[in-house]
Amino acid sequence: MLKSKTRWIVNKSDEQVVKLLENELKITPLVASLLVNRGLDTVDSARYFLFGKEQFHDPYLFKGMDIAVKRIHEAINNQEPILIYGDYDADGVSSTSVLMITLRELGANVNFYIPNRFTEGYGPNELAFRKAADNGIKLIITVDTGISAVHEAAIAIELGLELIITDHHEPGPVLPEALAIIHPKLPDSIYPFRELAGVGVAFKLAHALYGELPEHLLEIAVIGTIADLVSLKGENRLIAKKGFEKLKETKNIGLKAIFKLAGVDSKTINEETIGFTLAPRINAVGRLENADLAVRLLLTADPAEAQGWAEEIDALNKTRQSIVNTITAEAIEEVEKNYPIESNSVLVIGKEGWNAGVVGIVASRLVEKYYRPTIVLSFDQNKGLAKGSARSISGFDLFQNLSTCRDILPHFGGHPMAAGMTLKLEDVSTLRTSLNKLANEQLTDEDFIPITLLDSEISLDEINLAALEEMNLLSPFGMDNPKPKVLINNVEIATMRKIGSNQNHLKVLMNEKGSNLDGIGFGLGPLVDHISPSSSISLIGELSVNEWNNIRKPQIFIQDISVRSWQLFDYRGVKRMKNIAEGIPPENRKFVIFNKDFSEKIIPHQESEMIFIRDVEEARSINITGANVVLVDLPPSKELLCHLIKGKQPARIYTYFYKESSDFFSTVPTRDHFKWFYALLLKKGPIDLARYGDEIAKHKGWSQETVRFMSKVFSELDFVTINKGFITLNRSAQKRDLTDSRTYQSKQAQYALERDLLFSSFQDLKDWFEQVIQESIEIEEAIKEWT
Repeated sequence: MLKSKTRWIVNKSDEQVVKLLENELKITPLVASLLVNRGLDTVDSARYFLFGKEQFHDPYLFKGMDIAVKRIHEAINNQEPILIYGDYDADGVSSTSVLMITLRELGANVNFYIPNRFTEGYGPNELAFRKAADNGIKLIITVDTGISAVHEAAIAIELGLELIITDHHEPGPVLPEALAIIHPKLPDSIYPFRELAGVGVAFKLAHALYGELPEHLLEIAVIGTIADLVSLKGENRLIAKKGFEKLKETKNIGLKAIFKLAGVDSKTINEETIGFTLAPRINAVGRLENADLAVRLLLTADPAEAQGWAEEIDALNKTRQSIVNTITAEAIEEVEKNYPIESNSVLVIGKEGWNAGVVGIVASRLVEKYYRPTIVLSFDQNKGLAKGSARSISGFDLFQNLSTCRDILPHFGGHPMAAGMTLKLEDVSTLRTSLNKLANEQLTDEDFIPITLLDSEISLDEINLAALEEMNLLSPFGMDNPKPKVLINNVEIATMRKIGSNQNHLKVLMNEKGSNLDGIGFGLGPLVDHISPSSSISLIGELSVNEWNNIRKPQIFIQDISVRSWQLFDYRGVKRMKNIAEGIPPENRKFVIFNKDFSEKIIPHQESEMIFIRDVEEARSINITGANVVLVDLPPSKELLCHLIKGKQPARIYTYFYKESSDFFSTVPTRDHFKWFYALLLKKGPIDLARYGDEIAKHKGWSQETVRFMSKVFSELDFVTINKGFITLNRSAQKRDLTDSRTYQSKQAQYALERDLLFSSFQDLKDWFEQVIQESIEIEEAIKEWT
């Protein structure tokens, strides 16, 4: 067996609906099931998603949009200074950039302000508003922030500032008092789509300000939309689709500079380009320094300026990666030492000196490692504050649960799966206790096992180029429209090997009823040592098209593998047992030894895992169900081995079958051999075996052991007497069969034992084990039926 890393949960599609979409839209069963799994379960909704020409909603459906647009145009006409107040992540940077470009093109007197993550924290703050008022600002427009700024909104009124809030984060129970709040999730909102990112809301404001759709801003709107992990349905999907088209032909100097530096081919730009290349670099700026640099990069028209800023941003990203690795290692140590997962359903950890800008990434890594809702905090002893970020797991709504702790969280905001916060150091333990209590009430043991949601279980014959190309009609992929993951169940391995300079990747060719598929598993190379080539494997992953030398064929990027039946690993003939022991998983490992004299010689350092079996009763008593069983030496009989296995279901069996010497390839006397030897004794009379035994053996091409063996068998059957080395035929002996001799029986049994266990083919040996195991399973199932 080989356990999967996560729980695989396959979406169960309504087969009738799948068939309906398949027939009506002339699409493959795979794509039909993917549509149904995404809630697109009518012909019209599925057709529209795949082939429809989507339209943007009227921006004036937003409550307050008319008020905001009127006031902004008034400020433009009067050349009043306007301040755009943004956030320091990729969504905030792109939101700020969208509105800066819009207002500049409309002739506004506009500037932007993004607070410093370390000195000011998240969201609007009183000091920044007071400074803006001192500088003559009369109108502030927030982007991707502000919905929680109740106090700051009150300060704005006090200062004579007018405030327009555009945001998408969850509204709290009390809303700020502002001139207008443009937000798709307001309680009384009638806007048709609620899941816009911050940049999506800013884009809608730009749409209203221009009076027409500003398509040239889509290349920036797509950045925040993808980076902020909002639902890629509805209007977000439209922003993404059109945004990628614009990005591929962008004229933006800053974007071109960073793409060139990162080695991005513009033709291949998709959601992964933003998720893994662009967004991390933009986010790195706000995590380590001031996000102004990223905004300036997107706004510049100077190629030299863009080149310099792109290089600076790239360097910051590399620094960020190093800092994250260091803090992650320290955070893991903190968990293991002080907050073990056995007693902590929610991890709340912190330390002085941790960079507050990267703790969100560290929290994500801890969730990956421990699968617990996690809050990572940076402690500031001088201010007595803890500032940090949270990430959650399915089933634990961070925003709702943190909302119950508002009395100790003066500044927090976020989503069900992620949040940011600031609190007093003295309240950290209270927060930890409260969240653990809530988690223990809401989560079960199963909730703490990671889940991988799968779209479909498919067979290899369903995977072809046409189906994969059709699948791409569902792109772009993201939240609520994830890149399809499929399960391929119980397929044979044609070839499997490690690849890569460090041999840390896996390449496998699978076969099922004549259909083949290549698979690549990055980082899964070590699994090769834990998968027997004869096993059937189940795997999950993402399908793609591999193009090489103008040849296109389907492949799958493997993410996880399991083997659901027991596995046989054949190490017969390997000289050193130590080499085998090092590669066997230590969990429930059992080294079975039948001859105790061999133990020190074979595996001198595994005493605690050794099991010595001397008889049938001991063999029966050993529980090897679910164990990794190493058969160290050859048992004295197959019967003993059968009793060790019967009624039990081991995970793996490793056969070493050590034996100091073997008689298998020596001459095993046949009945004709015995007849010739008997005739020799009858003809020659007493023979001195010490003197003539070697000559007899050479004459017949036997070994001396063969002569001694036949002599002993004859003696046990009373055919001869042996006295002082002389063997004499007993002419009056009764006729008996050779099998009446214990020595003969033992020899034949040993020969059969070595033939069947030590020198059989891999497949014959596996079939023998399978038969023994299967018999026991059938007996168990029959007993269950009877009882």
